[in-house]
Amino acid sequence: QVALVESGGGLVQAGGSLRLSCAASGRTFSRYAVGWFRQAPGKDREFVLSISGSGVMTTSADFVKGRFTISRDNAKNTVYLHMNSLKPEDTAVYYCAAHERWTGRGPYDYWGQGTQVTVSS
Repeated sequence: QVALVESGGGLVQAGGSLRLSCAASGRTFSRYAVGWFRQAPGKDREFVLSISGSGVMTTSADFVKGRFTISRDNAKNTVYLHMNSLKPEDTAVYYCAAHERWTGRGPYDYWGQGTQVTVSS
């Protein structure tokens, strides 16, 4: 099993940047694919980006359009979501999730508690 904790959310102006972190417990973290999802008020949760355990494979949602990237540091058991050119419509709770092999957009078995990102116009 793996436990996930997100951090790095906050309030940012449109056009700004944030880096979210997803810290994982466990000694076999490098076997786990990790995905980032988000849920805005009144909307369904949606997929953002994912990365394989080795970091070789990634998948992104169409709306990312090069603004967001994903990376991981297995030595630190951490996956990062780098968000640039933020827009008010990026406001949401961002969640990371893990699955013990590559799964792209899902399904994922383990979820963090989420971190709030608010983009002001």
